[in-house]
Parts: sequence; C-alpha cells; structure tokens
Amino acid sequence: MSEANVDTQECLPQIQQGPAGQPPIILLHGFGSDATTWNNIQLNLERQHHSLAFDLPGHGKALDWPRIGNAVVAAKAVNQSLDALALERFHLVGHSLGGAVASLVAMRAPAKVASLTLLSPGGFGPEINAQLLRRYATATTPEEQAPLLEQFYGINYKLPRKLAEYIAEQRCRPGAQEALATISSAFLENDQQGVLPLPKLAELPCPISVVWGTQDRVLPPNQVDNAPGSMAKHIFEGVGHMLHLEIPQDILRIIREAAR
Repeated sequence: MSEANVDTQECLPQIQQGPAGQPPIILLHGFGSDATTWNNIQLNLERQHHSLAFDLPGHGKALDWPRIGNAVVAAKAVNQSLDALALERFHLVGHSLGGAVASLVAMRAPAKVASLTLLSPGGFGPEINAQLLRRYATATTPEEQAPLLEQFYGINYKLPRKLAEYIAEQRCRPGAQEALATISSAFLENDQQGVLPLPKLAELPCPISVVWGTQDRVLPPNQVDNAPGSMAKHIFEGVGHMLHLEIPQDILRIIREAAR
C-alpha cells in the first residue's frame, strides 16, 4: 500500500512497467499473502500492460499500516493509495480477500474501473473454511505450514519446494502473527464471512469476470453460482484456491481479454 503522500519506497506498490497510454492493471492478493504472489503474472504482462501489485494492510511491506481489519478497511486503504497515485482509469484483479477488496473499490469508483477480474473472491457467500485460515495465520514453522498449504491448492498440484519455508519466515516477522489474527477475527465472525451486495456489483458499467476452481477448499466452488448472470464465469476442473499460481496461463488469458 502507499500512504496518501506516497513519499516512502517501503509503502509503494510493486510496479512492473509496461507500455504507456493504457490503463494499468491493479493486483490485490489474498489473506496471508503479499504482492510477490503476482510476480509471475506481472512479468508476463509487462510487454502489454503496466501493472501494480499492492500489499494490503497487515501484509508484506504494509505490515505496519496504521489500521488493519476486514475487506472494508483494506478497500479504504487501496482507495487512498489509488487517489494518491492520481490514476484516472485502471483494471482491477483481486484474489480471495483481495477479490472482495477489489469489488468494494470498484463500487466506490465505478467510472475509473475499466474491468474487474475476481479469482476465488471473498464475499460471494457466507461459507468459508475459517478453521484452515486461522491455523494458516498462526503456524510458524515449515512443518506446520506444509500440510495447511496443501489445502489451498488442487490435489494434484505440486507445491514449490521452498514455499512452506518462505511462509513460515514471513510469519516470524515482528507483528506478523498479531496482524493476521486481527484481520482474521475481523472477517471470520462466527466462522463465516461477510457477503458483498452482488446485485449492486453487477450494475457496474465494466465487464466483470469471476473465476473458480472445482477443488477450492477455502471458498466453496458453488459460490460462483451466486454471481449474477451479467458476470462472465470461468470454472476450472481440478484446480484449487490459488488459481493464479496453479494455472497462470489461463489466468493471464482472462486478464488480457478483460484489459483489451
């Protein structure tokens, strides 16, 4: 995230330069992740699009953001950052919690959003694997993380060799566990998540795509059925919650089609 005056490098979004003159693509990650989850996507977009991947409050370089909480709190911070960057128009891509955040950002500034791409988005139904997310937020060793991470991916997906070590290392940063505990408590009330005003979301004047994997064990795949008919739906067999990591070429195709 970036502060209102955008005056410190630590708070700037992760930027990948691309051709000038086109609306940039804004990428918002999910709970417990950070901007680096989009590295591969950004590198593959750079020839055609300028992209910015934000760290949501309480994550990555925004670990010490002044206020952290649910998707509403995160959306206010993203709006603040986008206003500071003075972007007149942009494409939004959000994964999981970032999908709920992207939806709220779009509803706040509909004239600025050229397209909205939601990957396994939060807020499309109350059901959520709250137990998994809470355990994921508090696990501090690679041995604790590895079996939890497996549940975020499709059954046949092979986890990157150093992923559990990387996540455990991030959890050990001062304040990281406390931040994720605060965020999870804010959006996992009574082991359910808040629901977006989907009819209002469908009224946005931009194309909206909703993408889900049939093996998602974080957010039920049937929540894609709650998307109003005006939204384009993409369903991938044998894919879990981490769509942009499991099937990056398919996700890139959907993002590029939206950003034409």
